Amino acid sequence: MRLTSKKQISVFLGLVVALGIVVTACFPNGSPNTASKSPSPPSQPSIDLTVSAAASLTNVLQEIAPLYQESNATATVRYNFASSGALQRQVEQGSPVDVFIAAAAKPLNQLEAKNLIVPGSRRNLLKNRMVLIVPANQSGVSNLQGLTQDEVKRIAIGDPASVPAGQYAQQILEKQGLWKTLQAKYVLANNVRQVLQFVESGNAQAGLVYLTDAKTTNQVKIVETIADNLHDPIVYPIAVIKTSKHPEAATDFSNFLSSPIAQNRFTQAGFEIVPR
Repeated sequence: MRLTSKKQISVFLGLVVALGIVVTACFPNGSPNTASKSPSPPSQPSIDLTVSAAASLTNVLQEIAPLYQESNATATVRYNFASSGALQRQVEQGSPVDVFIAAAAKPLNQLEAKNLIVPGSRRNLLKNRMVLIVPANQSGVSNLQGLTQDEVKRIAIGDPASVPAGQYAQQILEKQGLWKTLQAKYVLANNVRQVLQFVESGNAQAGLVYLTDAKTTNQVKIVETIADNLHDPIVYPIAVIKTSKHPEAATDFSNFLSSPIAQNRFTQAGFEIVPR
């Protein structure tokens, strides 16, 4: 009897082992329940959003990008900063741009005339002011008329051919009767940030920049805030470019720039908000 029981136990254990091998073969990746689970949905692909913006927006837009991406994890904002005229030409030449923010109406007017922006996407986003700056450790120039002094050898302005800040500077100096008088002193910059650098370094004894640029450094000081009636209104229009591969994301980013959190950053930087 005992021998028979041992045989029965051996047979039973053999069956258990065999059954285990069969189950493992049928479900190599785990238990039947685990194998039948639905696979995780694939992650949403990331969107690279290219925003071409006037150089004077550099600091504030770099602060705003991570705020936008906190609630838009699938979008990566990539900035292209330069003079508005140069950015306009890039769009005209087919560069991949989703959103364009200029420092004057003219570049957007020309793109709109060529049917290169999404209809209805354009609006004025911000306003700014022009100021006369000198190096922080310099004295002697206190207003525009002081630019005629012999001690002032170099005056930095944006190139009026492509830089809106340079066009405003020319309007200011013409209305003050100084444009031709100071002709030999001008140092033309490729964008308004380069004007700021010339004055910061002392390579120019004065310069005309936006208020927001002057607020980014302690190496220059403002000696005169220019009256608004001496130049065209300084507005920053924004629009979605028609060739954008991500028009919905571009529109979403444009709208985000009018959100309270973004407007707060613009205001801290010295810009004025244009109500929608």
